[in-house]
Amino acid sequence: MTKLEVCCYSVDCALTAEQAGADRVELCASQADGGITPSYGTLKLAREKVTIPVHPIVRPRGGDFCYSQSEFDVLKSDIACIRDLGFPGLVVGMLDAEGHIDMPRMWEVMALCGDMAVTFHRAFDMCLNPKIALEQLTQLGVARILTSGQQQNAEVGLPMLRELNQLTRGPIIMAGAGVRLTNLQKFVDIGLTELHSSAGRQVPSSMRYRKAGVTMSSDTDFDEFSRYCVDGDIVAAMKSTLQFDDEISRTA
Repeated sequence: MTKLEVCCYSVDCALTAEQAGADRVELCASQADGGITPSYGTLKLAREKVTIPVHPIVRPRGGDFCYSQSEFDVLKSDIACIRDLGFPGLVVGMLDAEGHIDMPRMWEVMALCGDMAVTFHRAFDMCLNPKIALEQLTQLGVARILTSGQQQNAEVGLPMLRELNQLTRGPIIMAGAGVRLTNLQKFVDIGLTELHSSAGRQVPSSMRYRKAGVTMSSDTDFDEFSRYCVDGDIVAAMKSTLQFDDEISRTA
């Protein structure tokens, strides 16, 4: 069965994804940063409310994936917290200054994770040599690699995704970044068994009073009276398409 993972920036969105048929949730904070570690309160409530697998991202800040010692210490503390809360997996990734997988630190991470399934996130798309990185992540024992095929979006990265999927001897290659209902079939056709999508849209704030001339963002053009949410109809349509393709494959 082709699995659909949905990227969620709140527990409400995770519940929407679950109700719409998602197979797994990647739980994050801060869409503007591309996802950072959720708060303890978010993690705790997700464990209480969401019944499908939830894999929190562990990323101490936005920007690159080369971390200082204090940032790495924070990352390890967050991993221990997520492990102790009982999550089945998490999402993490680190590079060194030369663009290689930071193997010494990743070995520490893998030891801390215990039985949790580890997804190496799109730090993979910023690494120098994806084939060497694939071999290193195989040695580490990561469960999957979330990747756009080292391109800005996964549709452009289809050739690399196909090659990685043919080369892998362990980690599942999961396409992410720009995976949507309109291009879903292209990823199925190259043999990928897991896909990652935000499947969302901007929704307006419920605020009726809106203070003019004051913003909480350094970006003065940022619209604070809308937010990104998972669209349950989109998730349901994507999952229905994948299930149809699976059924066709079984009967072919």
